[in-house]
Amino acid sequence: MASQHIDAQTIADYQRDGAVCIRGAFKGWVDTIAAGIERNMQNRSATASDIANGRGSFFDDYCNWERIPEFVEVVRESPAAAIAAAVMQSRSAQFFHDHVLVKEPGTQKPTPWHQDIPYYFVDGRQTVSFWIPIDPVKEATLRLIAGSHKWDKMILPVRWLDDSNFYAGESDYLPVPDPDNDPTLKVLEWEMEPGDAILFDFRTAHGARGNMTPARRRALSLRWVGDDARYVERPGRTSPPYPGHDMKPGQKLREDWFPVVFQS
Repeated sequence: MASQHIDAQTIADYQRDGAVCIRGAFKGWVDTIAAGIERNMQNRSATASDIANGRGSFFDDYCNWERIPEFVEVVRESPAAAIAAAVMQSRSAQFFHDHVLVKEPGTQKPTPWHQDIPYYFVDGRQTVSFWIPIDPVKEATLRLIAGSHKWDKMILPVRWLDDSNFYAGESDYLPVPDPDNDPTLKVLEWEMEPGDAILFDFRTAHGARGNMTPARRRALSLRWVGDDARYVERPGRTSPPYPGHDMKPGQKLREDWFPVVFQS
């Protein structure tokens, strides 16, 4: 299934840069994803938030896929799992969670530069996030720092609402980067059409500008882990938290909560 959308060069680019853009991988799924995002926005979870900073609004919500039928279909029936296994160089693809991100027209609030890995209770070298826009994106596209998935230390995680530190122990982390003013850092970004997908490692630093266009920017993220992923403890409450999971450090993520969707 993945061979329709991915080749050896794409896999090599992903392994080298920690990010790659795959054109048209979800072209046939745009309407399904759009319906799922709308259902999610009308039926928000307790973790949903609207971040407003000036005009506009930045909506996000996560871990809803099992109650959103359209997302169940995308996770289980789309090419995502097979593509995930291919780029991770993993025999399996285990689904971690979904994340809806909607920036309304005129939203000034940027997505701060961050890595996903320090927020998560999972560690491993075989990880991948899909960022799938269902609207055309140019200036408001995802931006990623090439090679940052290989940095020795993680970036200090911050809260998106107010940019405050997510954990104590600031010295244990790298400061939040500013690649627009650091010529040593290479930023990857792609103009995208609905159904294109950016794939990136959980360790890859990424962010996005605000959405100053007159159109919505809707995107669905799907997060996957591979064979070597294991549960780890972090210095505080993780995001997503998944209370009551009862996992122990070094354990594979429990499959009744995080299903293995692809197995070669």
